[in-house]
Amino acid sequence: MVETISKMVDLGTAAADFSLPNTNPNIDANEVSLSDFADAQGLVLAFICNHCPYVVKIKQAFSQFAADYAQSGIAVIAISANDISTHPADAPKYMTQDAIRFNYPFPYLYDESQRTAHSYDAVCTPDFYLFDSSRRLVYRGQFDDSRPGNSIPSTGSDLRAAVDALLGGESISENQKPSVGCSIKWKR
Repeated sequence: MVETISKMVDLGTAAADFSLPNTNPNIDANEVSLSDFADAQGLVLAFICNHCPYVVKIKQAFSQFAADYAQSGIAVIAISANDISTHPADAPKYMTQDAIRFNYPFPYLYDESQRTAHSYDAVCTPDFYLFDSSRRLVYRGQFDDSRPGNSIPSTGSDLRAAVDALLGGESISENQKPSVGCSIKWKR
């Protein structure tokens, strides 16, 4: 398992538009676009997948995070962009199974072309982005300090602090730790 560190895109970067198929049957939408969340006070965008041990470690906590903020005006979207020809465990049918198993309260989108992942400069799973109501990047970084092999429980403390600051109208610290995880499995 080789660790990959997120690129830490410049704060203030605009969210890139997308329209992708949804694999989560808990969400009543076949396709989801950025514009579907125009009224949200903020948007958490997470690049995840099914198999990565870094994502496996946080799946339950990330689902709980999304449930905790469901009524706050913060929208949550997850996207998987891995090449399923080399990583079949990340195929849409297995994404659906994960969404059901972990009761994801958010769309779980499949980026088959990988254009969306490229447009966000996502490089690892998990890779987290928080955008304000103007869809400008205010946080990019880790969910928390938990990692495979350490005993730190996954709580989402770093992302929660950023979301709480955004909701409270406070400035978000620019001292942000990058996400660490598996590399996105790019097509060749």
